[in-house]
Amino acid sequence: MTDTIDQAAEFTARDAAELVAGLTLEEKASLTSGASFWSTKAVERAGIPSIVLTDGPHGVRLQRGSSDHLGLADSVPATCFPPAVALGSAWDPELAERVGRALGEEARAEGVGVLLGPGINIKRSPLCGRNFEYLSEDPIVSGVLGAALVRGLQSQGVGASLKHFAANNQEFDRMRASSDVDPRPLREIYLRGFQRVVEDAQPWTVMCSYNRINGVFASEDPWLLTKVLREEWGFEGLVVSDWGAVNDRVAGLPAGLDLEMPSSDGRTDAQLVEAVREGRLAESALDLAAERAVRLAQRAVAGADADASYDVDAHHALAREAAARGVVLLKNEGVLPLAPGARVAVVGEFARTPRYQGAGSSLINPTRLDTALEEIGRLAGAAPVFAPGFTLDAKAAADPALLAEAVAAAEGAEVVLAFLGLPAAAESEGFDREHLRLPEAQLELLAAVRAANPNVVVVLANGGVVELPFAEEVPAVVEGWLGGQAGGGGVADVLYGVVNPSGRLTETIPLRLADTPAYLDFPGEFGHVRYGEGLFVGYRWYDARDAAVHFPFGHGLSYTSFAYSALEVSADADGIAARVTVTNTGERDGREVVQLYTGLAGSAVQRAHRELKAFASVELAAGESRVVELAVRRKDLAYWDVRVDRWVVEGGEYLVAVGASSRDLRVEAGVVVEGDAVRLPLTMESSIGDLMGDPVAGPIVAQALGGLFGGDPTMAAMADDEGMAKMMASFPIGRLVGFPGIPVTREQIEQLLQAANAGR
Repeated sequence: MTDTIDQAAEFTARDAAELVAGLTLEEKASLTSGASFWSTKAVERAGIPSIVLTDGPHGVRLQRGSSDHLGLADSVPATCFPPAVALGSAWDPELAERVGRALGEEARAEGVGVLLGPGINIKRSPLCGRNFEYLSEDPIVSGVLGAALVRGLQSQGVGASLKHFAANNQEFDRMRASSDVDPRPLREIYLRGFQRVVEDAQPWTVMCSYNRINGVFASEDPWLLTKVLREEWGFEGLVVSDWGAVNDRVAGLPAGLDLEMPSSDGRTDAQLVEAVREGRLAESALDLAAERAVRLAQRAVAGADADASYDVDAHHALAREAAARGVVLLKNEGVLPLAPGARVAVVGEFARTPRYQGAGSSLINPTRLDTALEEIGRLAGAAPVFAPGFTLDAKAAADPALLAEAVAAAEGAEVVLAFLGLPAAAESEGFDREHLRLPEAQLELLAAVRAANPNVVVVLANGGVVELPFAEEVPAVVEGWLGGQAGGGGVADVLYGVVNPSGRLTETIPLRLADTPAYLDFPGEFGHVRYGEGLFVGYRWYDARDAAVHFPFGHGLSYTSFAYSALEVSADADGIAARVTVTNTGERDGREVVQLYTGLAGSAVQRAHRELKAFASVELAAGESRVVELAVRRKDLAYWDVRVDRWVVEGGEYLVAVGASSRDLRVEAGVVVEGDAVRLPLTMESSIGDLMGDPVAGPIVAQALGGLFGGDPTMAAMADDEGMAKMMASFPIGRLVGFPGIPVTREQIEQLLQAANAGR
């Protein structure tokens, strides 16, 4: 053991570049691809060990024996924490960090060096089959919570792998399709969360995605992997491919792809060696990738602990806490919370056979599994009446016998808990959903039960949002998501008021699929998907149109109530600071998620009506008030200016609104933000409006134009006419030359432009 410790210490102390310099060309190439499905190659003579990477992101999926990517092979028992769809709904960075630490403890105990997660891709369409693995339709939520998960995981000496980089928002044709997206939405929506995590938490690795971005494979895109990720954001770690994402290794490596996974049995290593020897690939590029692989191995070895273990019971308790905090109470007309002595009937097979995680590469073998039925019985003090109501076969028609049993159970109850949701076959990695409907057999069950007893609470289990045609017809709807192995207990805790619900939607629940932003552009055709909605993803789309939705972004109810008052805002070089008083005006202790949105009326660029820019949560006892502080980073106010290809903060008076959802904003105030200077050279193609609007050029141009037109009464009158002035504002200045009735020469305009540009 001492020798092993000494060898590890010696390896981690070595300079990576020095180690690589002593390797053969073949050995360098070997470090940049996998040895097996889940491990990297070792170079034993140089003392470079192999390390293990394995799937997350909500549990350690370390496979035993044979390996595969889609979750079919057996894996070691591990805590199945709530997937991102539920964890994100907690809006709680501190909780996410604690879950990350627990994941790190389990990974270290299993000898894992890198856990593949978190996934922070934007939920562009609710049809994406992998939405259960992602946090939000908003990049601020995704970035803040993603950074917290990375911090927690890496605090335990285990690396994170931030994924899937980038614009990977569907499963259909995911290994070939090109995400065709304009620069502003790409930067402001699809890359912004990744930037936040990289800059705030420095994940050890970033996983590049399968898809193309504007025609270029992510795995061989130097703009994405080097210019943006490393040069602009300062990423210091290693870029690993998604499993099977490498299209052309020789093109990918100099673009910034350091590690191909899984193993290619040496085939692509040989391609690299051949390319170097033929002069098609610089050996320095291979050296750099090998150095990054060595540094990753050094980090993993430094964090390893052969004696590491974890508290299974404590992690299960944390999973239950996280599951309960992620439950979103969508509607409640006084039926919840349940009293322990209430006569309750439970219908729906999901109460007995829980749907608690998604399918595919994140499939976890849980250390234990709570069911809602058992946990409800514990809290109620007696087992409730139960009827399955339907089978787990999504295609099966309603069974008259099961319906009759459920109706009989409902007739004798004070409250009916109807556990409905999506079957496992409906959502998974590898394919997208075709619609947002619940299985017809479940809807028939609900209709039959409601006819027998209208006091029905619908409890949902689903990884992606579903249509809720019954929402107006039942007194309560509880969104339980996929809650992980302790999800049954978490839901029961909320139903009985052991936990006051505080989950909030991180994605909008639409009325119907046809209302969704990407409806006409998803999933694309002939290898391309056009991101035609542009910046207007999720609530940005619905709120800009004031379109009806079932439940808006940020929505979630409580068993108490909260009031907002005394909003104070200020702006400085760091951004916007806000202080607001939040008061618990109800009779129960509770937690409120305070959300801050900004808008800029009269903006010079297209913008969403309002955008989330910060959030915080506060625990308040009944009757308690507290001041909540929220900080908006200046960089989060910026838009991507395509004229200068950089971030720009537009100056002006921003409206700051604070409240409980994007459509429940309680207090607002204005604050003036100083803008960034953007100086574009004025040319013959610049419009008169461009020149007049420039703070330096404007007075020069106004004086010059006055001189040109002032001597002609007709032209002077036209210039003073408001309508004519608006029309002329878009007129290119160079087109004035030779225009009938306008006494101006090209030389005069060129002199004017020269003077204006010189004074800028």
